[in-house]
Amino acid sequence: MNYFELFGFTEDFEIDKARLAALYRQLQSRFHPDKFAAAPANERLIAVQRAAEINDGYQTLSSPLRRAEYLLSLRGIDLKSEQQTLRDPAFLMQQMEWREKLAEIAHHKDPEQSITDFETLLSDEFLTMQQQFVAFFSQQQYSEAADMLRKLKFIDKLQQELEQLADKLFEI
Repeated sequence: MNYFELFGFTEDFEIDKARLAALYRQLQSRFHPDKFAAAPANERLIAVQRAAEINDGYQTLSSPLRRAEYLLSLRGIDLKSEQQTLRDPAFLMQQMEWREKLAEIAHHKDPEQSITDFETLLSDEFLTMQQQFVAFFSQQQYSEAADMLRKLKFIDKLQQELEQLADKLFEI
């Protein structure tokens, strides 16, 4: 099942999220297993499977990283279970700098401002790299798009770690 076809979208990174949400609700309503409670066992099973596909499709397409990964998988590039590391020395150096910055936040005289500044920096980097992913993907440069997705995944993980640090520091 192609999730883009399921929701009536072309295989592109940019999608209308409001339309996706509306189509999700429509499909869920139509194929919800409760509507098939009195149906024969095979129809109930099909409804459960269809509802699971709809949920998986929605979760995949609504997340930029999962959507990018899925697009690449449709082009034969599977990043989900890969063990390959990124071979970009400049980005590896950037990773180390960001990790040092993250480690220093707790000791900064104004950790709240430091967190805000770092969040802004990471968000800006994420948006720039996302645009680069879209450009590579649209130009069918899938290897470069895959490398950009690897970088996006790193930034996403770092953003999550920053959020956890903020929660810890301010016990939210």
